[in-house]
Amino acid sequence: MPFRTLVVEDHKPFLEYICSTLRENADLEIVGKAENGSDAVESAAHFQPDLIFLDIGLPGLNGIEAARRIRSLAPAAKIIFLTQESAPEIVHEALDLGALGYVLKSRSHNDLESAIETVLLGNRFVSEGLDGYGK
Repeated sequence: MPFRTLVVEDHKPFLEYICSTLRENADLEIVGKAENGSDAVESAAHFQPDLIFLDIGLPGLNGIEAARRIRSLAPAAKIIFLTQESAPEIVHEALDLGALGYVLKSRSHNDLESAIETVLLGNRFVSEGLDGYGK
């Protein structure tokens, strides 16, 4: 059975890029898309996805706060933050929330497939170049 996937991204061209990339992976099924943090929380509660790709810089409720709420509503979901935020304190906070993946948008072309494989195995993946974290 494919892993049920939710994609949360407010920039439509990047949302479509991620979705088209994920559709190439037969192990993933996109069950929902959201463009803000509130919709992400609602979609996670409704779809109970196995995997969530979550931006941090979302309108309204940011990705960090959305992840906090999602943790209690869809506790089995594995979260991969897919963001341009590279500040060490933000990376640390995201991973402390229980996210298993942290991929920089600028590295998504190189890192996305590895991040998916690693996270679905229950291991942590962090893009190279983030201070204090390695692959």
